Amino acid sequence: MTEKNLIKGLSEKEVTQRVQEGKQNLAQSAMTKTTGEIVRKNVFTLFNLMNLLIAIALFYVGAYSNMLFIGIIILNMVIGIAQEIKAKKTVEKLSLLSVPSVAVLRDGEEKTIATDEVVQDDIMVLSAGQQICCDGVVLSGDAEVNEALLTGEADAVGKVNGDKLMSGSSLVSGRCLAKVIHVGNDNYASKIAQEAKQVKEQNSELMQSMRKVTRITSLFIIPLGIILFLEAFILRSDPLFTSVVSTAAGLLGMLPKGLVLLISVSLAGGVVKLAKDKILIQDMFSLEALSHVDVLCLDKTGTLTEGKMEVESVQIFENTLGKKVKLEPLMGSFLRYSNDNNATFQALKEYFKKSSACTVYSRVSFSSERKWAAMTFKEGGTLVIGAPEKVLQEEMPDALKSEIKRGRRVLVVSVTKDEITSQTNLSETRLTPIAGIVIRDRIRQSAPKIISYFRKQGVMVKVISGDNPVTVSMVAKDARLKNYDKAIDMMTVSEDADFRKIAEKYTVFGRTTPQQKKKLVQALKSEGHSVAMTGDGVNDLLALKEADCSIAMGNGSDAARQAAQVVLLESDFSALPGLLLEGRRVVNNVTRAAGVFFIKTIYSVVMTLICVLANIPFPFLPIQITLIDAAIEAYPSFVTAFEADGRRIRERFLPAALRRALPNAGAIITAFLLINFTAGTGLITIGMIEKTTILYLLVGLLSMQAVIKNNIPFTKLRLFVVITMVAGYFGAIFLFSNLLGLKVALSASTLLLFGGVMAISFGIERILAKWVRNHDRKKMTASRRCFMAVHSDFQKEQ
Repeated sequence: MTEKNLIKGLSEKEVTQRVQEGKQNLAQSAMTKTTGEIVRKNVFTLFNLMNLLIAIALFYVGAYSNMLFIGIIILNMVIGIAQEIKAKKTVEKLSLLSVPSVAVLRDGEEKTIATDEVVQDDIMVLSAGQQICCDGVVLSGDAEVNEALLTGEADAVGKVNGDKLMSGSSLVSGRCLAKVIHVGNDNYASKIAQEAKQVKEQNSELMQSMRKVTRITSLFIIPLGIILFLEAFILRSDPLFTSVVSTAAGLLGMLPKGLVLLISVSLAGGVVKLAKDKILIQDMFSLEALSHVDVLCLDKTGTLTEGKMEVESVQIFENTLGKKVKLEPLMGSFLRYSNDNNATFQALKEYFKKSSACTVYSRVSFSSERKWAAMTFKEGGTLVIGAPEKVLQEEMPDALKSEIKRGRRVLVVSVTKDEITSQTNLSETRLTPIAGIVIRDRIRQSAPKIISYFRKQGVMVKVISGDNPVTVSMVAKDARLKNYDKAIDMMTVSEDADFRKIAEKYTVFGRTTPQQKKKLVQALKSEGHSVAMTGDGVNDLLALKEADCSIAMGNGSDAARQAAQVVLLESDFSALPGLLLEGRRVVNNVTRAAGVFFIKTIYSVVMTLICVLANIPFPFLPIQITLIDAAIEAYPSFVTAFEADGRRIRERFLPAALRRALPNAGAIITAFLLINFTAGTGLITIGMIEKTTILYLLVGLLSMQAVIKNNIPFTKLRLFVVITMVAGYFGAIFLFSNLLGLKVALSASTLLLFGGVMAISFGIERILAKWVRNHDRKKMTASRRCFMAVHSDFQKEQ
């Protein structure tokens, strides 16, 4: 094939080279973690390392039955890796451009090529309905371009020779040739995508708390593990097997393995549950973020509204000609032959039935510069539709003035006997108005109810839009958002303005740029708010990525859907309360269960310290710890993890969980001290196995009491869980006492000691529980006063 001049003298080979360079540039711009990095992040953690070292030690001495805990670690790693790889694939699909191909002129011929093969200086052939894949400049022709996904402005923008076209926008009418000025990552849309492609670190209080617990326990585990082993193996001359097993048991008890798995399973379960309701959760930790949200930022188009215009009313003008002219056949004929397809004309086509009463002779398409469209009929006369200031040559009726003040879009329909062309000056043509058409953005029926719900839940609702602030304010009013009149035109705000004050002061933000949306979300977060952001367009992309929880509508842009953590597949705004409740359910249930898991962590740390100081072996075996993990911690928690619990979250996870654990952990430590003191002083003669058995039974009873407290008030499910937990724990002890290293048949003196220590321990638990309740009551009273004061101010504002 001979080389031809294709673009500015470039050969076909050089064009091909440019295409390949562009593709490589896009590939190198990936800002997500590799699969290997994800695997390393989830496998090579401090938590996993400590458990692995314990497992290796047990394996080395042949204590295989004590290694069951390693299954929990593996399962947790698998869930974490799978979730992150899914998120990685979603982010890598992020593209603002959904068009697979585009027509270009090369060497004087029109060719259709893939969008990633477009190079700079190509000439794109664009027509109505097409999305623009690259930034360009109009060379010839004129067109109407919808830039709503980029700017939020609903009105189409007219483009003529010399005007710039932005990638991501689309033609709604007309045809033009445009020269490509940017390709790949240099495109306007791609620059936004590159910033949005950055993967945020998981902002999860649950997982951060678990990492904190792991870091703190690691300070104890390594030195205590070494000392425990050396004391057993050297000072007490215990066999290697016994030394390793007893040391491993003490260390395993400090690590809340089951709780880490419970968090992952609970969040994953919420994801599955919401998927059945047509809600896609792309980041399972967004469920937790939702539970803490106190500010909800809504986009207008596609969220509060359905994203489409509708004719609200038609007002026939009272004049002589208006009585003679029938509007419906004229409008029906006009719309039948019109090639305009912007949102306004789509609303007109839905309202007026197409008619063949008149036949088109000539037409002038709508232009945002002209702000009118016209059609001359063969039967005589011309129909002109447009903005009142262009088409109405007399005083506007008061009824239409009031509609404009309400934020409605008003069109005036006029007729003339003259033929109209695109060069006609309407001010020099006699136009007779026959009707006014009032158009509004259709409000979602569920919007008022949902906004009222969030207000009652103490969640502030703000509307951030790229549209006209008056229009946005009126939409907010129709949605019954209080303080809808506290609106600001963000075009009047400078870059160095105090966005924190602006974000707190106003409720409605209009003509907001993508960067300003991001700054508003950042400002709200800097004031201590947890922010959720909804959107459907590219102009929402940066704010969606910045928010604590991002929610996209299913009928929005591909970019918004792929970048958001949550996608409402059916674009149903009424699903938001369900999302909030599901997030609260997960956090409340995990917090409730965590109190039981942390009992073992607390008493294991304290017992190990006592064993080190007293030079005595840790009382339990790893397999005994595993039974408590399974029967008392994991089983009740996992079975009741999916119960409904939509209470507002008022406490931080870790402090709340530790307070729940403290009374029972304190009682277990008391029992441990009393039994060792009694046995050590010789008040009661008791063997090592018997001592371990009664202590193990007391640990089980006190731990199960915590589970019972958590399950009050009882439901059928909770009662079943408690009964089966008790039966399973004691049944396992009875059936597998030899494997567990316990003695079922106890002497009378041992039973006496057991009864006395149990009474004292449960008494200690009650004293500590009362102290915790009093402490919480005082704290709650203070925080409630603060909350009520803030909530009162919020209610006044809302």
